[in-house]
This record gives sequence, C-alpha cells and structure tokens, in this order.
Amino acid sequence: MSAAAGERMEARVFAAAMISGIHRVIAQQEYLNRINVFPVADSDTGTNLSLSLSAALPVLRTQGDAGLGRLLAATADALLDGARGNSGAIVAQFFQGLSDRTGEAAHYTTATFSGALRNAADYARDALSQPREGTILSAISAFADEVKEQLDASPELLFPTLFKRARHRVDRAVEATTGQLDVLKKAGVVDAGAKGFAELVGGIAEYLEHGTIAPLPDTTLLDDLELDIEALPADNNSAFRFCTECLVSNPNINRRKLREELALLGDSLVLAGSKRKVKIHIHVDNPDAVFEVARRFGELIGAKADDMHRQQHGLRNRARKFAVITDSGADISDDDMERLDIHMVPCRIQFGDRGYLDKVSISTDEFYRELEVNPHHPTTSQPAPGDFRRQFQFLASHFQDVLSINLTSRASGAYEGARSTAARIEASGRIHVVDSLNASVGQGQLAVLAAECAERGLDVEAAVDELREQIPKTRTYALLYDLDFAVRGGRLPRWLKTVTDLVRMVPVVVVKPDGRIGVGGCLLGRRNRVVRFARFVARRCRGNPALVASIGHAVCADEARELATELRRLLPDAREIRICDLGTAIGVHGGPGTLIVSTRPIGLNEYIPDRID
Repeated sequence: MSAAAGERMEARVFAAAMISGIHRVIAQQEYLNRINVFPVADSDTGTNLSLSLSAALPVLRTQGDAGLGRLLAATADALLDGARGNSGAIVAQFFQGLSDRTGEAAHYTTATFSGALRNAADYARDALSQPREGTILSAISAFADEVKEQLDASPELLFPTLFKRARHRVDRAVEATTGQLDVLKKAGVVDAGAKGFAELVGGIAEYLEHGTIAPLPDTTLLDDLELDIEALPADNNSAFRFCTECLVSNPNINRRKLREELALLGDSLVLAGSKRKVKIHIHVDNPDAVFEVARRFGELIGAKADDMHRQQHGLRNRARKFAVITDSGADISDDDMERLDIHMVPCRIQFGDRGYLDKVSISTDEFYRELEVNPHHPTTSQPAPGDFRRQFQFLASHFQDVLSINLTSRASGAYEGARSTAARIEASGRIHVVDSLNASVGQGQLAVLAAECAERGLDVEAAVDELREQIPKTRTYALLYDLDFAVRGGRLPRWLKTVTDLVRMVPVVVVKPDGRIGVGGCLLGRRNRVVRFARFVARRCRGNPALVASIGHAVCADEARELATELRRLLPDAREIRICDLGTAIGVHGGPGTLIVSTRPIGLNEYIPDRID
C-alpha cells in the first residue's frame, strides 16, 4: 500500500492522483476517438476529454498545498472553463458536485469522500436534459455505488483498497455498455465516455496503491482498430450540424429557465456549472440562436461551434495521407469544401458588443446586411488559440499529417496563432503550418490546391512543395464598389474617398507578393466596371495563359457571373473559373458590391477540369 494515502486523503495526494488519472486518459485519447460512436460518430471523445481534463493540470500542479476544499473548487472551475464535448461537460459537472459537497474541508475521510461522490454522480446526471444508461453516467454511478457498498460492508477500508475495488466495478460497468445501447452493440465497442472515465479512475487507483504518477505518453496512431462508420445506424448521428458550446457568467443564473429555452433549439443538451457560471453544450443548426439565448442570462464567454458533419465526412476519407485546414479568411465554395473535406477554423467578428464566429454563427449574407445597417463598423480578429487547438488536436489524432494554410501574416495574426498552437499539440500526427501570403479567394485557391494534392494521393511534403511553388505566383485583385466601409474601418482616410468620388475613380486593391494588402491601381469612371475590371486582371495575366481563376463576390452574384464570362473571353486558355461568396477578410473593408479575382498558373503535374462554375 502506498504511503501517500490511508484513512485520509490530503490535497497533495488528491492532486497527484488526479494528475496520474488525467495522464491515463491522454494516453488513451486516440483509442477513445476510434470507439466514439455515441451520441454522434464524430470520433472526438478522446480529444475532448483530454482537452477538458488537461485544463485542470496547472491547478493540480501548483495548488496541491492548499486545503482540499480550495483545491477542488479551483479544479472544478478550471474544468468548467476547459470543458469540451458531451463527456467533458459531464466530467466538469461531476467535479462541481464533488467540490460543492466537500466545501472547505481540509481533507477527505473515506466516509466524506463517499458522500461527496454520491453528490457528484447526481450532479452529472442532472446536467443532461435526457440522461441515458450505457454512457459515462453508468460508469460514474457504478463508481459511487461501489464505494458506498464497500464502506457499508467494511467501514475500516483505506483509500487504496477502496479505489482498487471500485475500479473493478467501473470496468465491469464499461463492458456492460456495449449491450445497453444498440449503436454500441452494432459497432462492437464500449461507450467512449464511460471508458474515458474508467481510465481516470484507473490512474487514480494506481497512484494510491503504488505512489507513482502515470507518465504522459508518446502518442501513436492506432491502425489495428477500424470502425465501419458507414454501417452504423443513421439514428446515432445528430440531426443537427454544429456542436456548440459557451460559458454564461452571472451572479444568479436561472438554470431551469435557461435549460427550457435551450432545449427548444437542438439535442444533446448538457448544462454544467453553478448558479454563477454555466457551461452550455448543445447540438444545433444555428449556433447564434444558442448565443442569443445565453446573452439573455448573463455575460457570454468562450463561444465556439464545431461542424460535426464536416468531421464525420472527413473521417470517411482517412485513406488520404493528410488533412487540410484553413481559417475563415479563405473564401472557398461550399462545393469545394464538401468535395475535398477542407476543415475551417472561424475567425471572430465583432459589431460593437456583439461577437460572431465567422461563417458559423453569422452567414455571409447576414454579415453584409449587418454591415450596411449597424452603426458600429465591425472589427475582425484571428481565431482564438482554443479554436486552433481543438481542431488541430482532433485532426492530428486521426491523420499522420495535417496541413494548415493561413491568412497572410502581413495582415493578420492567424498564421502565427496557428504556428504557435501547432507547436504545443500533443498528438501522433504532425502539423504543418503554411503562410499563404494571400487572402480571400487567393488563400482559398491555395487551400483547394493542397486538398487536391491529398485527393491525388500525394504526401504532405509534396503538397507543401507545390504550395511553395504557387504562393508567389498567386495574384489577388479586389474591386471596391464603395470606399465608405474602408474609411469607417480606418483603413483609408476620409479625404481619399472624397477625391475618388470627385473624379469618379474606382481603386483596385491587390495582395502583393510579400503578403501586404494595398492599392494596386484604379479604374477611371464607374460605367462598365465589371468589363474594365476583367481587362485590368487579364492584362496582368499575360504570359500565363494556362490559369486557374477564382471570383469572390459580396452579394453581387450577377456581376460575378458577368465577370467570369468576360474573363473567359479575354483568357480563352484559362482552364477553370470558380465563383464563391466573399467573406470578411476583404469584404469588411469593401462592403456589398465588392468583386475579387485570384489567379494562379496551373502546375506542371496538375490536372484541372475545364469548367466555369
């Protein structure tokens, strides 16, 4: 028996035991991802649990000398802030229940621990709008039940023996989950969340028995466990697209009313936290509806939404040697996003005190309507580090390599944010971050090129070489309809708009080869602007007749189609012209009516179908 714990458990012992348990969960991250088929087969339970529990490690490593009650309160708060996914939110609520029952106690006895554990199990179950057996709840209940039953029979039991026996009961409960849910039975697996909780308990039990903390693992891909996702019953997939989460902070949150309003929006609802701070997890089609409800109950913090449909679709193409991800500064057609399984991290948009996730909680059309009527000109910012981390961690646990193509570093911190986050990811896959030195449809073209390399079976090194070749040759031109939005955003002085209006001059903004964005020319007069813009672009394409071109438009689709037709006439050897909606990267400064063209030469080994979208 370890000398670390006996009749009592002090804060330092609890902290060390928890660290051991968390390390065990991280070690099993990829296995948990592979067996994750409920409630949605999105293969991210291991990643979500690892990220959620890792949020508590700094507290556990630095506050072990505090009283147990204070340590648990800080741990529960860190877990709530870091909770990801269904299981992460449930575990956060479990520890909230443990903390609330422990209060200011300096240590646990086996009896007080049993009472706190029962309270924690009740908290976890109450967090769900529709609790089900055969899930992490079954493992948690088995743990609490076994501790109570063992102490009822033998009150003199010490912590190491108590945990050792309870661990076996939890393991049996996990094995039983296969027969409790049809989707688990069909896939022949146990519930991933329940298994993750069992690993946490197992790591704690081993520390209490042997006094050694489980090491952090060197992760490796699991190639010996393959699930046929296509064969799983359709009813285990959420009817909703986005896994949506946020925190609400308020001194007195009406949790019952909040739950009632959220339940009308989607499924898989979990509410974790206290009356002062609540973590919301729910699957919906419209994340902004969730954030709108949350704002009525307090301050909205840490909003995020992950596209579960994109994750599931991407995993069906794991035969590809690498995954491609970009930030929402890239403008790419929906068809190309779906066809090539390109993942996207949303940038942030702020209208006054109202924030949105670009292309997730606000659509392109909604953005331009708001741009015209809102007295507050929007500001944009790079994706939050947590958004990069969550998606990098997920993809790097399923693919040997992940290639991230980001908005030009000369205009945004997205590239640096992606690069610094990638360096801190602990997963088996390698993450490669490339500065596109471009924006909008130019950045989108490069992301599409990378994804087409993956589709052709190239490895990531060959794809990066192709990108390095194409980046300095990719040109982007933007025709602004009205300089007022650039003036409102502080990008251009008011006098310049006055002069251009007076002489009826229309500036053309360009992305320069070094990634800087600036004025690169102008059109005199505003008549026939589309035809003259096409000529402006065509003149700069001389010497490169075999081109791929992309057009982005800010709610002016007819003009975009006219522009495509004119470019086809002027550049008859152009092999492809794609059209898509223009997002915020340049649209925030150009406003409705902005047109963008990006061009690049076709690579020597590149096959491009001859088409106009």
